[in-house]
Amino acid sequence: MEVEDAPLLETELVRETTEKVNIIRECIKTAQSRQKSYADRKRKGVELNVGDFVFLKDSPMKGIMRFGKKGKLTPRFVGPYEITEMIVSPEVLEISDNLTYVVRPVTILDRDVKQLQSKKVNLVKVQWSEDENDITWELEEKVRRMHPKLFA
Repeated sequence: MEVEDAPLLETELVRETTEKVNIIRECIKTAQSRQKSYADRKRKGVELNVGDFVFLKDSPMKGIMRFGKKGKLTPRFVGPYEITEMIVSPEVLEISDNLTYVVRPVTILDRDVKQLQSKKVNLVKVQWSEDENDITWELEEKVRRMHPKLFA
């Protein structure tokens, strides 16, 4: 092999590599197009009207407790919620970087003491929003720890 043959081999190698990269790109583009056509066939256009009831899908992150349950028993869908003409702007909700928001209690409506076999448990009835249906019984110590302003 002579010294002059080396640059020719390098350019040939670059050309072959470029051709293979282009072939791979075309194969990927074809596969993506095929997957898109399969997905589009299964999609349904959904029209919602005011007064319809919908369920919202809940995708909690690992370790976050939602709706009083954790793990397998966490509800996957919550609702039903009625569609109204009210539009919620993004400014109203305080959405964090990981796309979650914290629901804060509005007021405590009632107190109760639950008598178990060996101990007493203090409960509070918490209203979580202006909606009258968004009320739950919670452990007083948990609410006091997380929202001390309610007890001031």
